[in-house]
Amino acid sequence: MANRYYEVLERASSFLESKGVEGNSILFVFLERKGWSKTDWLLHLREEMPKSEEQQLNADVKRLAEHYPPQYLLGYSDFYEQRFLVSEATLIPRPETEELVAQCLQENTNLPLKVVDVGTGTGAIAISLKLARPAWQLTAIDLSEAALAIAKKNAAALQADIAFEHGDGLGPISEKIDLLIANPPYISAAEWSLMDQSVRTFEPKMALFAENDGLAIYQQLARQAQSLLKSTGKIYLEIGFQQGAAVQAIFQQAFSDKDVRILKDLSGNDRMVIVA
Repeated sequence: MANRYYEVLERASSFLESKGVEGNSILFVFLERKGWSKTDWLLHLREEMPKSEEQQLNADVKRLAEHYPPQYLLGYSDFYEQRFLVSEATLIPRPETEELVAQCLQENTNLPLKVVDVGTGTGAIAISLKLARPAWQLTAIDLSEAALAIAKKNAAALQADIAFEHGDGLGPISEKIDLLIANPPYISAAEWSLMDQSVRTFEPKMALFAENDGLAIYQQLARQAQSLLKSTGKIYLEIGFQQGAAVQAIFQQAFSDKDVRILKDLSGNDRMVIVA
């Protein structure tokens, strides 16, 4: 006997909950695969589900039960109103990082600035900035060749003219820059147990973890930026919610003449350090 959509999804959701996985994740994946809105779902939920769709759904449930991220299953994630390809070589772009992009755009107009995004991953930050500020000259850097390959595909798909460089921190940069923006690896070894299982298991460790209690990349960027940031330049950084004071101190020491601010995200956690 054929099963109706809502029956299959209810069973799948309950099964995932029993495995400690967010039950709604299967509805999210299912609707994305179908190209359905929530309204479409309400209109069709009592219809019979074709066998082929049920087979796909069962395969998806199996992966989700292993804490595999829904975005990796689909191969994409939405960020700042655009769709970005993702893979296990890249972090999944987060809403907090959208706030970093929004803050940077809010404080800087469409003048021809030289802007560098370090640890670009999917290219989400650099591409979002370029689309919003076409006059900016964007360079995106990553240590991972596999991540850069994804970022280049995203830039091509979204028609964002960006220079991509393989390298460590600001290593590939030789000319003075106006803006540095980065969402670097900032998780310390001590915070490993606090991480969501899906993040610990599947997202790239190189993009997550840093030495010196998660501060190593900030220390590196502060050091490199001293000789590369124009006197009028600014720095925008995403930070871990417990790192505000430490990162502020690193950059205040490196840029004693600048104002170093800590900003909170929409959840009220310290999330950004801005040097201006």
